[in-house]
Amino acid sequence: MAAPASAGTGDLSAYLKARAADAAGRPDLAAASYAKVLAASPDDPVVAIRAYREALEAGDMPLATRAVAVLNKAGVAPADAALLPLADAAHANDTKAADAAIGTLATGPLVVLAPSLYAWVAHAEGRDPGPALATAAKDPVANRFATETRDLIAKAPARQPLAIGISRLLAHLASDLALGEPSPLSIALAQASLRADPSYDRARILLAHALARNALVDRALVVLDQVGPKSPFAVAAAAERIDILANADRDGEALAAAKNRVDQPGADAADWQRYADLLLTTGNPAEAATWYQRIIAADGKSGGSWGAWLQYGGALDQAGRWPEARDALEKAVARGPAQPLALNYLGFAQVEHGDDIPASIRLLERASRLDPTNASITDSLGWAYHLSGDTARALPLLERAAQGEPANTEIGDHLGDAYWSVGRQYEARYAWRAALLTAEPTETARLTAKIANGLPPKARR
Repeated sequence: MAAPASAGTGDLSAYLKARAADAAGRPDLAAASYAKVLAASPDDPVVAIRAYREALEAGDMPLATRAVAVLNKAGVAPADAALLPLADAAHANDTKAADAAIGTLATGPLVVLAPSLYAWVAHAEGRDPGPALATAAKDPVANRFATETRDLIAKAPARQPLAIGISRLLAHLASDLALGEPSPLSIALAQASLRADPSYDRARILLAHALARNALVDRALVVLDQVGPKSPFAVAAAAERIDILANADRDGEALAAAKNRVDQPGADAADWQRYADLLLTTGNPAEAATWYQRIIAADGKSGGSWGAWLQYGGALDQAGRWPEARDALEKAVARGPAQPLALNYLGFAQVEHGDDIPASIRLLERASRLDPTNASITDSLGWAYHLSGDTARALPLLERAAQGEPANTEIGDHLGDAYWSVGRQYEARYAWRAALLTAEPTETARLTAKIANGLPPKARR
């Protein structure tokens, strides 16, 4: 673990504490320790860059500002370091300082924002933003931001303060980055958006999302706590909290948060959907079905979309209520006759329950024609052929499905059964072993028994 060259004994202790807190996902503790080391080693860029990143994660903006000053002095500041002086200038409506910060920002990879940022400065000063926006024409990314900025400026009051325009622009880029890989830049952009306009709760939600994707879940939840119940983004913050907890496998907390949301007077179908989905994925399909049914009932005009009926039927099926599930799934197909997912679910479920396999095959053939590259649908059709006794026709489909999704346990299981039924026992065991690699704990015993003993005579699975 590399330490600052100038660190003394006390500094080294604080440095080691900072690194340990960083590794443990505690940016608040890491930032506090780095602040001590930076105070003792004020010219060390190694300490400064770590302090800068931890400060942004912890929300310690004074420390971040101190760290940026050290990095600028050493000439090693990262490109996003210019966001802080830009945000400070925007918050103070200081157009000259903002102009200088944009100049620095324009020398790095964030140059795509420069035309739009200069346009907001021009608007704040009462000048025409057109010339600044025109400079974005040659870059498609810069031009996209410029087009949206032009529309926002057209709706903005004359000489609107910089804080709102720049805060929204930085949040927009943070939102775009949220779709990609986790990145410190997302955190820096969201923090800068908030520094420019501390009242902008959408930036808080983006910051929480970025923190959670960087495995800083507890810190993300603290940020969401700052969105008040009367905020126009309160509902979005509640939804983000549920998603963060669910993605972190904190199912109990996620369910409690989702249940709290559906119990609120203003809860709507989106809240019911999120709660039902969580109930289903955490093993309570019967309760999930009641909420999917509520979504259908609330759709008075159309009586429920094909997707709503599909989810309702799927939950009923998992709850062991097959006759009701079949009725719901038939309604899904009736409302979406050209929807491969609905056709596949009904056809495969009927096969699994031993219901009218010839009719099920026809459903699955339709699904396969509509989506021939879908490995799950190809597997369903192959499995139906196998169960109908036509394994010769089934095997090419099952093999193609396994090639398309080699990590799909169910597909590998089906392929192994088909191989075994035609005497290709070595290949059957190979397929079952491949399926075992990704199997859920509830499936491992069954697959292990197949690998050891094969299938009994005339066994389907």
